[in-house]
Amino acid sequence: MLARLRAGELSVDEALEEIRRTQLLELAGQARMDLGRSARRGIPEVVLAVGKAPEAAARLMVAMAREQGQGLGSRLTPEHWSALERAAEGYSLLRYGPSSALVRSPGWEPEGTGGKAGIITAGTSDLAAAEEARMVLEAAGVEVRSVFDVGVAGLHRLLEPLTELIDWRADVLVVAAGMDGVLPGLVAGLVDAPVVGLPVATGYGAGGEGEAALLTMLQSCSSGLTVVNIGNGVGAGTAAALIARRAAAARRPAPPPAPARRGARSAPGNRARAGS
Repeated sequence: MLARLRAGELSVDEALEEIRRTQLLELAGQARMDLGRSARRGIPEVVLAVGKAPEAAARLMVAMAREQGQGLGSRLTPEHWSALERAAEGYSLLRYGPSSALVRSPGWEPEGTGGKAGIITAGTSDLAAAEEARMVLEAAGVEVRSVFDVGVAGLHRLLEPLTELIDWRADVLVVAAGMDGVLPGLVAGLVDAPVVGLPVATGYGAGGEGEAALLTMLQSCSSGLTVVNIGNGVGAGTAAALIARRAAAARRPAPPPAPARRGARSAPGNRARAGS
């Protein structure tokens, strides 16, 4: 927007109006969408469908797509899906597992950050949460590679795909696991990249709603393992996207220093002392 202002494509008043629209958009006096979040953090807002009427959730997602190119939604029921399909006519509707979706304006793609993230699941029951994380990562411009069903019940399945992710030089790994939740700690002990543990509500009896997986990850012997709440794929994807973006920025060559301005005064601490 600043470049458009400098080029004369926007007046100062038009630029101010665009800033206001980008920061906040009110819909029907109820929802206040934070459209400036993507500019501030590199992560767009996600509509949580739980507790929202299907038509209201769909309207929010399509409005975000109209304003900033894409609109994300999580925990969509079949009723939410039906409403979204009706509301998103003319937009690109991408499915990420059974309960998350991304609506994009035709031809629009997020700007790539150069960051790379790997997603690993212990079993196929962990896919829904993992796909939620993938939605956020790809919406944030991070390249993603996924590996499914490589849990500790058959540890030999993990070694080759994990080696490939290491060779690919993933900046961060999201590891989703239910049952005993051992896999994230195991992976964290084998790689030098940050690992985000994503506990999933898969299991039996006591602890079968994800409590056992969460406690195992929190008590991991692998130092540095970061853990989000049970089933919080959006949180895992957000944390991983922020890490990947910073890592990619650190790889880019630093811009040349700006030339010193003529007549600029040196800082007091750098001035030569009298008589030296």
